[in-house]
Amino acid sequence: MLKAVLFIAVAAMTLTQAVAAQDAPPTSDQAKRIEAMVTKAAALIEREGKAAFAQFRVRDSEWWFGNTYLFVYDKDMNVLLNPAFPKREGTNVHGDKDANGKLFQDEMMRVIRSQGAGWVDYMFPKPGQTQPSKKWSYVKSVTIDGIPGNLIAAGFYPQ
Repeated sequence: MLKAVLFIAVAAMTLTQAVAAQDAPPTSDQAKRIEAMVTKAAALIEREGKAAFAQFRVRDSEWWFGNTYLFVYDKDMNVLLNPAFPKREGTNVHGDKDANGKLFQDEMMRVIRSQGAGWVDYMFPKPGQTQPSKKWSYVKSVTIDGIPGNLIAAGFYPQ
């Protein structure tokens, strides 16, 4: 009986570690750069409000380079900014699923509401493409024009 209990305990710990290991991308310069960019952009929004969005729309800048760009949702999950996919602006993304059926937008909001910031992985097309690719996004809660609970994020495609 003791062996069975120990086996179950070890199996549970192993499973917990495997799940936890997927809460963030592998440590990399790219991941660190994304976190720093989102944190810096959040501070800019907290100072300037939506007026900061104009800077985020500039391609080949510190805010939008390669396949990396900032995106912003209000607390109700309406897209306020998405320079790479501007047709998404003004839409509500609550309930949207990725190619694997993951409610990734809702997961992003869950992360900022429960942790303030963190990483979310999902399948999403690269800018200019329609085929989904694995993407990791760093999401952070931000106050915009005095309204808390909004989301700012940026991500990268590991391959």
